[in-house]
Amino acid sequence: MRLLSRAVQCAVSQRESSRRHFWGWLNAVFNKVDYERIQTVGPDRAAAEWLLRCGAKVRFQGLDRWQHDYNALPPGPLGRFKIQGIDATESCIMYRGFEHLDGLQHLEEIKLKRCIYIEDACLERLSCIENLQQSLLSMEVVSCGNVTDKGLIALHKLRNLERLLLSDLRGSVTNRRR
Repeated sequence: MRLLSRAVQCAVSQRESSRRHFWGWLNAVFNKVDYERIQTVGPDRAAAEWLLRCGAKVRFQGLDRWQHDYNALPPGPLGRFKIQGIDATESCIMYRGFEHLDGLQHLEEIKLKRCIYIEDACLERLSCIENLQQSLLSMEVVSCGNVTDKGLIALHKLRNLERLLLSDLRGSVTNRRR
């Protein structure tokens, strides 16, 4: 009986592991950059499609509401809608997809809350995008467990950042008091 119990536990454990592996693979596919699509629809539309595919929300310049439905993206001519805000709360965005942010020139706000794939390399990549160094005004990094001091230090390159909210970062972020 004990042997049967162990066999069942092992089978369940392997199934859980392969399920996690499947979702990780699918999330990586969602984050793949399609350069042809960026050329066809423009950087803002392509970035919006990427973000919504991954479960994030976007706010376009001149609009107050957050767009969360991929199928309800507003139609219009190339370059009509510019992304002003990104709310990536509990989304599956990851480093692989951050190239989508390269062409965004009007992005003022980014919220990264409870994003399991956000890590230091993501913040470093984001900080090196020249357009964002100039346009980004507000940023939140909350409960992203893979972010450490190294990622936070890179944010100094965002020279126009007026508001930075950091909270519940367990990934070896040290609290240094002098």
